[in-house]
Amino acid sequence: MMLKKWEDLPPEMQCDEVREYYDILKKKQVSLFSKRLFDIVVSLIMLIILSPIFLIMAIAIKIDSPGPVFYRQERVTQYGRHFRIFKFRSMVNNADKSGTAVTVKDDCRITRTGRFIRKFRLDEISQLIDVLRGTMTFVGTRPEVPKYVEHYTPEMMATLLLPAGVTSLASIYYKDEAELLDVADDPDRTYINEVLPGKMEYNLRELREFGFFRDIKEMVMTVLAVMGKKFEGDNHAVVVKELETEKS
Repeated sequence: MMLKKWEDLPPEMQCDEVREYYDILKKKQVSLFSKRLFDIVVSLIMLIILSPIFLIMAIAIKIDSPGPVFYRQERVTQYGRHFRIFKFRSMVNNADKSGTAVTVKDDCRITRTGRFIRKFRLDEISQLIDVLRGTMTFVGTRPEVPKYVEHYTPEMMATLLLPAGVTSLASIYYKDEAELLDVADDPDRTYINEVLPGKMEYNLRELREFGFFRDIKEMVMTVLAVMGKKFEGDNHAVVVKELETEKS
């Protein structure tokens, strides 16, 4: 996972705000190489081990509602490239054409099987395929849909220096994001103006403090978060209270 030369970056990323983060990452080539090697080896092993679970989930999804097993939504990854992410489908087919691009807590588009797999984030284990392909990495900024990337500030563009991630501090602290948006009058506007900037503070801090072993720590934190552990810095309750106040 080597960085492109500065002059080869997309024009919209060649700005002073991104340059600060680029120079930090450029000095960490060993960690970047270790990160990609880890992604390849671990994702391949996990895909083999989890293949029976993949099969069970695929059958459950097909029985529960008509449509494909995977939801292949367009997302944005390293250097602004677009790709189609692998996620086990947890909503009715073509759900993105019948509502907002973000999901609220009691979204009627979520299927019965979908509610279970989303609770334990099982819909995201299929992203091991994306990690193996190199379109994603285990730890990094979660991949956004293009319409939200259009709202990135110049500094936020720095998160596109590395591939999109399966997990991150932001996804741990905002793991109840659907509940946050459920109390909003306009989920899209709230996500862009309230949630996205908050998540980006964590994502940008991770770039400044990037390190291979820090990634390993966050992977462990993710497993613990899925099991229900709360971490200092989880501002879910604070944000919910703020949004409820605005709504009232």
